[in-house]
Amino acid sequence: MIREIARQVPGARITVACGRPPAPFFRSAPDVERVIILDKKKLAGHWFDLWRQVVGTRWDLVIDIRGSALSWLIPAKRRVVYNRGWETGLRKVEMVSRMMGAPDPLDPEIFLDAQAVADRQAVLDPQLAGGSGPGPIIALAPIAHQPGKSWPAERWGQLVEKLKAEPRFDGWRFMAVGGPGDRPPATPALEAAGPRGIDFIGKGDILASAAAIDVADLFVGNDSGLMHVAAALGRPTLGLFGPTEWWLYGPWGPRTRTAASNETRGEFAPIEALTVDRVFEAVLDLHDAYIGGRAPLKP
Repeated sequence: MIREIARQVPGARITVACGRPPAPFFRSAPDVERVIILDKKKLAGHWFDLWRQVVGTRWDLVIDIRGSALSWLIPAKRRVVYNRGWETGLRKVEMVSRMMGAPDPLDPEIFLDAQAVADRQAVLDPQLAGGSGPGPIIALAPIAHQPGKSWPAERWGQLVEKLKAEPRFDGWRFMAVGGPGDRPPATPALEAAGPRGIDFIGKGDILASAAAIDVADLFVGNDSGLMHVAAALGRPTLGLFGPTEWWLYGPWGPRTRTAASNETRGEFAPIEALTVDRVFEAVLDLHDAYIGGRAPLKP
């Protein structure tokens, strides 16, 4: 959307309002001059705080992808406001692209900066020197903050054990990525990886995690923000899905796959129904499709 704003309004100076976790994504985004962080407050007080910060400006364009009333309470020449009535089975990327009036789907993009790369290297360099050694990397995101989306933690450990025994992954390293609260779900995977593990849990902000994923050769994760980050970075990405619409919320891009507990569109099953063998086979398929005989990426 940042790119599309620049196309529609050349020279625009962009203000972004968002929650605290995704704010780093806009730190180095082109034409973004200000990021307003919304920390939720009681009685919707965060919306009032935002209104006070923006009501004094007459905006050329207001874009609201949450469909809130706030966008109608500030002065603007033009408004683009999300409407749930548009939800007709299109992927979210396609729906937002149509909302923006874009001629083609707006492929998500991640804007890494020098700080994110430095944060990545501050973690990776000591760990690589400390024993995990050279070799390609598979990034694992065993987290999802919405109930029902997290594949059981112990199965991540079992998956790593199977991959370590698979000749295709001989010499590969296993990097767990996630935020500070994601330590427990990642523990079995890191324990199974042993000296070949890379711990990127709670290391820096989400843009630092994106920079870490950017040096991985493959990505496997629950239906989460980091799954979409991996796809936006062009990493071969496998998303794990339980009782959510994988056909709507799956990773976007030409090198993406999903493994769902129920593969029939419109039907659901708990994510616990997704077996280790099923995910293992999906990882092998991802490897064979996008790694195969080519040389893996190097950090």
